[in-house]
Amino acid sequence: MAFNLMIGKHKTVNLTIKDHAIRFVELKQTQPLAIQRMGEYYLPNGLIKEGKILDFDTLATILEQCVAEWKMAKRQVRFIVPDPYIVIRKIPIPHDIQEDEIRGYLYMEIGSSIHLPFDEPVFDYYLLDHTKETEEKANEILLFAAPEDKVREYTDLFEKARLKPIAADISALAINRLLFHLQDRPKLQHQYLIVQVDLQSANVCIFENNIPVIMRHLYIDIEREKWNYTQKKDSFITFDFIGDKQEVLNGLIDMYSEMEKVMNFYQYSLKQGNQRVQQIILDGDHPWLDEIFAQLKERFEIPVLKINDLLKKHTGIEPVPAQFHLNMGLGLKEV
Repeated sequence: MAFNLMIGKHKTVNLTIKDHAIRFVELKQTQPLAIQRMGEYYLPNGLIKEGKILDFDTLATILEQCVAEWKMAKRQVRFIVPDPYIVIRKIPIPHDIQEDEIRGYLYMEIGSSIHLPFDEPVFDYYLLDHTKETEEKANEILLFAAPEDKVREYTDLFEKARLKPIAADISALAINRLLFHLQDRPKLQHQYLIVQVDLQSANVCIFENNIPVIMRHLYIDIEREKWNYTQKKDSFITFDFIGDKQEVLNGLIDMYSEMEKVMNFYQYSLKQGNQRVQQIILDGDHPWLDEIFAQLKERFEIPVLKINDLLKKHTGIEPVPAQFHLNMGLGLKEV
């Protein structure tokens, strides 16, 4: 089973399931980018943790209710595979393997010469190097993989709710796709880091010439019960922290330290000090995203950008709540 499944031409729902929320976006058009519908539903604590479904039946019942309320039964759906399950690796491919033979080669070699931290993976790949300068030179691919049983659990969830899953995606790729879709898009540096900060987690991915090279998922250890949520009918979810603010700040400081470690590993271990991250792109659904933006600008001596600011500046559209950016990028998959 591959990440990149066949996509039909029918209107498709772009649906994400986080530990704390289900969200959807329907794109009306992509040039210029316009949203037809979007919505979200708060998920109680204990149903999902770090992408792992803990209570399938209750989650399925909630999703069925959302599908009915949002009038999307029997629709095709794109979805995001939870970040903790994703593995990204550069893999050399022998020079005599033709491009149309790569997938078959991977099926044979995964588990023998190509080792992953799980059995029976779902995978896709991107060919990085087409050159064959010498007979010894191998092409390189970027391999994306996740455990098939975990991905299948999500597809079963959608099918139980009378949806038709047709494509799975990775959150960092979806955000990067949105970034590059902007009209009159900003001039990105060759090396940039996308950080998605959510309520209790962060995903950090370094891109090099539009290709992801390192991805790390970080857990922010804050009790869910201390985030008080509000959602009125036909409105979006808002969160207020009811504990000691320093608890959140401490978790964010730990996140910044982990970001520095990832950036240093890229600069000194992968690039031997010859290249470094030159920009940070911030996104996510964390309620304190503006404060995080200010702290990143103060802590790092490189430019920090927010997706919402770029959307408004380069497309002229009014800012869309940041929690829906991931769904927007998902909706741009192979359009």
